[in-house]
Formats: sequence, C-alpha cells, structure tokens
Amino acid sequence: MKFSALLLLLAALPVSARFPEATPDSPGRRMLDRYFQQQVREIEETGGLKHIGSAEQWREHEPEYRRQLAEMLGLEPMPERTPLLPVKTGELKEEGFRVEKMHFQAVPGYYVTANLYLPEKVEAPCPAILYVCGHANVVKDGVSLGNKTGYHHHGVWFARHGYVCLIIDTVQLGEIRGEHHGTYSKGRWWWFSRGYTPAGLEAWAGMRALDFLETRLEVDKTRFGVTGRSGGGAYSWWVAALDERIKAAAPTAGVTSLKNHVVDGCVEGHCDCMYFVNTYRWDFDRLAALVAPRPLLIVNTDKDSIFPIDGVFQVYQNTRRLYSLLGREKNIGLQVAEGPHSDLQPLNMGAFHWFERHLKGADAMQVLHQGAEKCLDPAALRVLAETPADERNTTIDETFVPQAAAPAPPTNAGEWEAQSAKWMQGLREKVFAGWPKDAPGIQPVKEGGMERDGIQMSVFDLVTQQPFRLRLHITHRAGLRLEDLELVALNVLDEQGWQDFCNTYESRFAKLFDSFPQGEADETAFTSERKMFENFKWGMAYLCPRGIGPTEWTGSEKAQTQRLRRFYLAGQTLDSMRVWDIRRAIQAVREISGLKETPLWLQAHRDMAANTLYAALFEEGITRLDLHDLPTTHMQGPAYLNVLKILDMPQAAALAASKTRVVLHTADETPWEFASTTARNLQWPEKQWQIRKPPGE
Repeated sequence: MKFSALLLLLAALPVSARFPEATPDSPGRRMLDRYFQQQVREIEETGGLKHIGSAEQWREHEPEYRRQLAEMLGLEPMPERTPLLPVKTGELKEEGFRVEKMHFQAVPGYYVTANLYLPEKVEAPCPAILYVCGHANVVKDGVSLGNKTGYHHHGVWFARHGYVCLIIDTVQLGEIRGEHHGTYSKGRWWWFSRGYTPAGLEAWAGMRALDFLETRLEVDKTRFGVTGRSGGGAYSWWVAALDERIKAAAPTAGVTSLKNHVVDGCVEGHCDCMYFVNTYRWDFDRLAALVAPRPLLIVNTDKDSIFPIDGVFQVYQNTRRLYSLLGREKNIGLQVAEGPHSDLQPLNMGAFHWFERHLKGADAMQVLHQGAEKCLDPAALRVLAETPADERNTTIDETFVPQAAAPAPPTNAGEWEAQSAKWMQGLREKVFAGWPKDAPGIQPVKEGGMERDGIQMSVFDLVTQQPFRLRLHITHRAGLRLEDLELVALNVLDEQGWQDFCNTYESRFAKLFDSFPQGEADETAFTSERKMFENFKWGMAYLCPRGIGPTEWTGSEKAQTQRLRRFYLAGQTLDSMRVWDIRRAIQAVREISGLKETPLWLQAHRDMAANTLYAALFEEGITRLDLHDLPTTHMQGPAYLNVLKILDMPQAAALAASKTRVVLHTADETPWEFASTTARNLQWPEKQWQIRKPPGE
C-alpha cells in the first residue's frame, strides 16, 4: 500500500472515545470547539514543516528552531552546568551484567536517582543508552522506589548485549517526589506565567545524564542513544532534539499531532511533562524534525488512546519528507505494533534492533533471540536510604525557570522609556504572541434597544475573533442620544460582575439578553444607576469576554481545567485572549456612531481588572482606568504565558499609568510601591496614579 493511501486510511480511524470528556451543549461550548479547530488549522499551516521546501531552507531555520525549543522548555539560556556530584550508593552483580545504584545533581539540590547497567566484562568503550522513564508508579511499604525500577528490564537487556545503559528517575515518580501535574490537577496556573514546564526539567536531567556518561571510561562518547516510552518517549524527543550528542533515538509512544491533543482531546490524558510552553505556536512535527538527519525510529502501538496512530503517522510522514529532502530517508523509521498504550515486547524489540544497526553497525537482517524480561527485585534497586536534607526536588518548580527580577524604580525619563520599550517588546513577542496577526476592522452591529423606567439600553454584537460573537450592552439616561454623552465607561465583567449586571437590569430588559443566570432583581442597584444617569450625561457599557455570560461553557472541574490547557497548547491562555477581547471592545466602542470622540473610561474587578489593565497598554485614547481588587502578582492573578519572565503586576500598573490615569481601589498600598515611586520620581501629575481605599476600610 502506498504511504499516501495509508495516511488516508489512518486519518479515517476514530480516536478513542475516552476523550474528550462530554460536556453540556451551549452556544459558548460550540464556539470554543470551533475556535480550537481553527487555531489548530492555523498552526498546522505555519508551525510545522509545510514551509520547508529544501535542505538549504531547513538548515537556515534549524538553529533558530532549536533555540526556540530550548526557550519553550525554560532552558534559554541553558542553566549552568554545575558539578554533578555523582554518588554511588550500592551495586548489584547478576549473570552477564552489574548495576550501580547512584545519584547526581542536575542542578544543586535536584537529585536524579538512577541505575547504571553495565556489561559484566567491558574490554573496550561501549555504546551508551540513556533510558528515560514513563509514569511507572513503583511504591513498596509507602516508599517510592522510583520509576526506573519499573523499566529495569530495558537496562538488563542493553547491558547483556554490550551497552552501558543509564536509567534515570523523573521528578514526579522518583525516589524524591516532585510534581508533573501542576496544571493538570493542582491548579498551579502560575506555571504558565513563569514559563515553566516539567518537560524542561526532564530534558535538562537527561542532558546532564549524558554529561555523567561522558565521565565513565566504559562509555564510547561518540555512540549515545536515547529511548523511553510514554513520558519517557516525550523526554527522548526533548533530549534528542536539543543535544546532538545523541546519535540515534527511538522514542516510544511519546508524540502525536497537535490536532490529536487539542481537538480530539488527548490532552486530557497527559500531564504537563508532555508539553513545551508553546510560545512560538508549533505543531509536533517541528519538534521531530530537530532530530534529523540522525537515525530516528518512531515507535507506537495501533490502539494507543493517548497517542493515536493517525496523529503519530502524520508526524512521521511530515518528518520523513524532511529526511528525504536531506538525502537521509534511510535514517527514519516507523515501528507499529498491535496493542494499547503499554510496554510491549514488539515495541521493545524494534527499538533494540534500531540501536544494534545504528550504534553497533549490525546488519538489518540480524535476528534478536532475547526480549527484555523483568528479573530484579525493584526494592534492591533503590538508591537512597534517606532523603538528603538539601533536596529541592519537591519545590524545584518554584525556581527552575528564573523570574524576572523587579527593577528599581526609574529615576529619570530616559531610564523609564528604555525599560518601558523593553517590557512592551517582551509582552508582544513572548506573552501575547498568540493574538491574531492581521485582525480585520471591528464592525459592531446593533441588535436592538429599548427604554424602561428612565433608562435606555442598546445592544451591539461584535466578533472579537472568529467564532466568538460577544454582546455589548450600553445604558444611559432615556432621551439622550449617544452623541450627547460626555463619558462612556466600559465595564469588563467577570462571572460575579455578570451576575450583578443581570440582577440590576434583566427584569426590565429581558428581551435584550441572550441568556442570563438565575438571580433576584436588585432594585437598589437599578435605582442607583438611574440616579447616576439623572445627574450625569454618562453612558455605561458592559462586556463579557469569551467564556463568561452569554458565551459561557460549562462542565466538570476537570473538563474546565483541560480547556484551559488547550489554550496553552495553542500558544495562548484563556485570559490572554480575554485581553484581546477587551482590546476589540475598546475599538468597537470607537466605531459606534456618536462615540468616536467621547472620553472612555475602563472599569473592572479582580482578575478581569488585570486583563483590562493589559488591554489598555495596547490601545490609545483611554481617559481613565478604575481597577478594583487588582491582583498584586501573576502568581495569584491571571495566567499569561511567560509574563513573569518579563514583569509582574506592579510594573504593568506603572506602565499603564504612564499612558493614562489609573485609579487603584485597594486597602493595601504596599504591593504598589514601585508604581507610586515611579510616579513621584518622574513627577507625573498628581491624579495620574491614585490609590483609593474601598469604602469602610
């Protein structure tokens, strides 16, 4: 069968019904589903290998792609190669091989526990295999033995066949347990903001493992291979792509297409160690291509529900085309075995044969008579008798990717201009790079209006980004035209704000609401609004960004979590795209007849106040920001990719105040000292930056 025909056949195969989790139907959910399909199509066109048409073109791009991958793994710049401090804690001697129990420190305090398998007799330097582990949870009597023990049969096979094999534990399932599930189940959304992923930590541990292997006299440093399955398959990709000391790779069940992850829902079956921070909006074939032209065997089963075969084959085909352009098509292979997502002998034998050929020069027809059999007591492979007092494994996520240091407040305009320009460049290129590049002009469409009890309400629909159609409500004193208004305040609503808005207006203006939550009419709030309109020629505009109010999507806590992770895989976060919605709403207000020149205030609460602040950084002509309960740091507040590598909330607040008047409503002035000092040093007008305590404080 021709490969093109096989590809069509594989594409027609259904992805396991295990994913995605079923959620209630709603307009918002349908918009979100279409949105992810659209985003994946865009990335397939620009973030993979379609644009590569020659070997020369690839060689031109390859160094920058490798740098981008390192950055997206939190390894740009690379951490310092500090002393490994290897320690051997014991040894096992078995028939045909021996095992050294040892550990080293990939960075100070991050202990990588490992087993080093060596042939019984070493007469000349041997090829070496780095085996990186999947999620084998091996625990005895409440003590973690490390996932290395669950894969010991691979080390045994390699040692018995003339290789040195180092099997290393992961941070999550090693003898000292850290965390892979930060966003998957632990609510550590600040990982996004820090630009941290445990994938980067595992990649660095693998690269330092190669450093250790280079110190061993038994090892031929010119013949390194890497393999592993599931999570270990992913780490095999990271290490092989970043470290060209790897001469042959056989990642097993470690990659599939972005479509499988985002559209088909396979992300729901994966922890954070499987993903880079997708700042540059890559598909996974670009990752695979970074192994070229070195020997690469992609290994998978045909019924793997979290690495579906159609996506695996797509990655293989796209990467194989590149190998062909490089004249090295013989160096790429695809090994498919029947079965589920499991450690199977047919998969293992394919990988073993690959290394025999490409690290030892064996003939392609060589017959391997022995599979990988478990033969050791996992408890005997334990490295540590007790946990080192200086271990950082349990907290390494807090420090592995450095956070930008808070600068001293500027003392003059020149310092401020230079710092501001640097921050804005970082925000555009690293934080909000997932925004549309060529957005069409916004065209708000009036959908209706009515007058009740002295208040006029008009509604406009606006498409902020296909397929999200958001509704803008504008209220003001009855009898006034929009062009008569002396001020428009755009209120950006979160869930609580939407509830309050509906409680205030829905009982009188139900015809102008597509949907509304259950609640009780708030007559006090309505009377207050009417009194304000009687006294001032003001208009109040209300917007719910995507996922709130009329475009809300619902489901279990897990389903909502996995939706947030889908944005991340598309090189965005939900809140970063809400910032985009707010920007588009600001533009839409200016396009409404009669409001083009009207002074515009923005007002928001809580996390939405942060989103509104950032939107104001990118739009002109805003008269004032009123921000209530603004989070003091992105460690607590909205998550944007990489933002804490650039700046934090106090610096962003100062940036906003340099453009427009900012009124911060908070009881605690202390976190905002940077902005306050900047305002004093640069002698901004007295009202340019104000902090007001809420009533009763």
